[in-house]
Amino acid sequence: MELRPASQALLRNAIRYAQHGWPVFLLGRTKRPLANCDPCREASDDHDPAACDCLTCHGFYAATTDTDRVTAMVTANPCGMLAIRTGAPSGTVVIDIDPAHGGRVDPARMPETACVATGSGGWHLYYRHPGTAVLCSQGRIADGVDVRGDGGYVVAPPSIHPRTGRPYRWTGGRSLVEMPPALIEACQPNETLPVTVLTNLAQMRSAGGITSPEALLKSHLDAVAKAPKGKRRTTLYGAARGVARMVAAGAVTEADALAVLTDVGHAAGQSEREIRAAIAGGFRDEHVATKGIAA
Repeated sequence: MELRPASQALLRNAIRYAQHGWPVFLLGRTKRPLANCDPCREASDDHDPAACDCLTCHGFYAATTDTDRVTAMVTANPCGMLAIRTGAPSGTVVIDIDPAHGGRVDPARMPETACVATGSGGWHLYYRHPGTAVLCSQGRIADGVDVRGDGGYVVAPPSIHPRTGRPYRWTGGRSLVEMPPALIEACQPNETLPVTVLTNLAQMRSAGGITSPEALLKSHLDAVAKAPKGKRRTTLYGAARGVARMVAAGAVTEADALAVLTDVGHAAGQSEREIRAAIAGGFRDEHVATKGIAA
């Protein structure tokens, strides 16, 4: 199959990232992971996404540095968006600055480094992973500033933003630099925050590349608990997407996931209807089926 020029550029960049040691995978045209194949959707609960041989199933679990698989991915989905898996697998942490939601670069904590101008008018600041866990978060550092670390991914150049039609592009010509201590500290969850909903979990285990499920789950719930008024429902939705990925990986049971998300939603002052809509939407958009809740 002969690829169009735009898809050829996507493939060239994907191979370059893979050869650099950054695992890559493809998203759909709306920045969401591609849908799982029918056998994966119907697989039993012990189906391990990290061990799945499917080319594009399970989102970032399909990420690879194998250039033959990368070529096959792009050939099979030439109109997809390119993504890089962040965290320890790629040795990267990306700070996502969204000016539309108040995001600003903080020079005191965010030194100049490799930078992508996003298709929505923001920036992705790429730093070297410090070797200790840096979990994904939304708004913990500041409004409009998200962290994409362990358990996350970012859209990569030359993908085209689905809303604006503008490309993601590298800018500045800088190399990745180390995360300064102040930035590492700012990325860490508030360990003093009481999250009592974690105490009654029936089952949590390391699975699907998630080595510290307790810390990752607490990070998602912590983001909801700390979200300012007016952003709590969207933060709960984001947390639900993260927890849905944990369910898909087998790190936490569906029942426990729904219970803790519901509890933290109530603690954040959300109505039952708002909680159900946020959780159902998060699971749906991660393509994780659940019978326990519906919008």
